[in-house]
Amino acid sequence: RDDWLRLVGSEMCIRDSSNTHGAKPDGSGRHPRDVRWPRVMEQALGAGYEVIEEGLNGRCTVWDTPIERGRNGLDYLYPCLLSHAPVDLVTIMLGTNDLKHIYGNTAAEIACGAARLIDEAKGTLAGPEDTPPKVVLVSPVPVGPITAQSEMWGFGAAVETSRRLAGMYEIVAADHGAAFFDAGSVAEVDPNDGVHLGAQACADLGTAMAEVVRAQFEV
Repeated sequence: RDDWLRLVGSEMCIRDSSNTHGAKPDGSGRHPRDVRWPRVMEQALGAGYEVIEEGLNGRCTVWDTPIERGRNGLDYLYPCLLSHAPVDLVTIMLGTNDLKHIYGNTAAEIACGAARLIDEAKGTLAGPEDTPPKVVLVSPVPVGPITAQSEMWGFGAAVETSRRLAGMYEIVAADHGAAFFDAGSVAEVDPNDGVHLGAQACADLGTAMAEVVRAQFEV
């Protein structure tokens, strides 16, 4: 549901949760590496680009959870970027897990969490020659329709809030100096669980993201 990336003479890191991790909507494990959207993107970008996947099921923007360990994206971001430095571009697509009822977040509050990640990524100075890396903030694909399984995960009342994220994310991306892309403009979640991406959605998102990333390095 949210992730990072790495590039050529440049490098990109993708920060996300289970939809970058590659969780299958039918619950049968993970998509193969070449099916996941970051790998599709890397193939579409062609020679000279290296993508680092940093997806984790259940990861949030800035929130801790009493149910799962290590899901606070803010805590993980700083050491992650330093370990991969220099990183030319960071793609952040977190926010889906923030929709869970246990957090009680509005769309605006989730967007503020994403904004905090933009600032943290730039503050690492993990870019080339100790400069701030470029950042692309991606609003996650809206969830729904909710199934019994996704309701068990906590998404029972998340549909309308998820649809409002793109507008909020676009605002905070502009305010915090990041590029913006709406993943929901090119992909939909699979109806098997109403949360995760099927193989075709991964392909569509990866292909679109290749163009978004390439645009960040055009002179």
